[in-house]
Amino acid sequence: MAIAASELILNDDGSIYHLNLQPHQLAHTIITVGDPDRVSDVSKHFDHIEHRVGKREFHTHTGTLKGKRISVVSTGIGTDNIDIVFNELDALVNIDFETREIKKKLTQLDFIRIGTSGAVQADIPVDSFLLSQRGIGFDSLFHWYENDGGDIAFAKVVQEQLHLSQQAARPYTISCDMALASLFKYDRMILGNTITNVGFYGPQSRQLRLKPAHDKLNSSIEAFEYEGEKLTNLEMETAGIYAMSMLLGHRAVSLNAILANRATGKFSTQPQQTVDELIRFTLNAIVDN
Repeated sequence: MAIAASELILNDDGSIYHLNLQPHQLAHTIITVGDPDRVSDVSKHFDHIEHRVGKREFHTHTGTLKGKRISVVSTGIGTDNIDIVFNELDALVNIDFETREIKKKLTQLDFIRIGTSGAVQADIPVDSFLLSQRGIGFDSLFHWYENDGGDIAFAKVVQEQLHLSQQAARPYTISCDMALASLFKYDRMILGNTITNVGFYGPQSRQLRLKPAHDKLNSSIEAFEYEGEKLTNLEMETAGIYAMSMLLGHRAVSLNAILANRATGKFSTQPQQTVDELIRFTLNAIVDN
């Protein structure tokens, strides 16, 4: 059954509405970054760039490195943008734009997020790398889709221990794809449980002029423990990436450059260098496997 024009919106050149991409411009291995400027920080390492496409905060470079075809896509900040980006990237490979029908055979994409994050445990060093084995969503994105609930037990304990009943949407917990994550083993890589929230200030218990409703959030996060597991860091996309990838049948892993430690109050003195090191590591891991 054809998908209506109001639901699958295409531009005059046949590209998908927000991303401005056509199907042939997308690789099946996709690095996502939040910052549009970081797209070129990744693609400058490519041997060849085939396509450069940009619209709004969504910029894409597709090229090859050592024979491996890779796309880098900026998502902007937040899971509201993740909803747009991941639905449209999936549509590029799994919907026939001529007939507007879903293809019978699923094309699976690999998503690797390269992002920045703040640690909430004092023993996680600034400038370290962290792989999110779980994404814990304090946003509501996952709840807007039919789903199996994710890891309900873990999410319930998070809600209870952090006293979130009045401060946040019901949490959801989704794991990374373990097979994809196995490509990124590294002696500098910490395994963590990452909280994704809807904002940078109040939702992460930062106070400038406004007092957060849950001003003890970070201490509650730091004290959390469930079956030997701790919560490790805060950011704004990972849980949404894991949720959309799982629901759409794709694989995803989130790699975090830890630039701040909320428990110690420290911030990196070399943020760009740390991000660049994570980019180079990620690209080498992709092409070597």
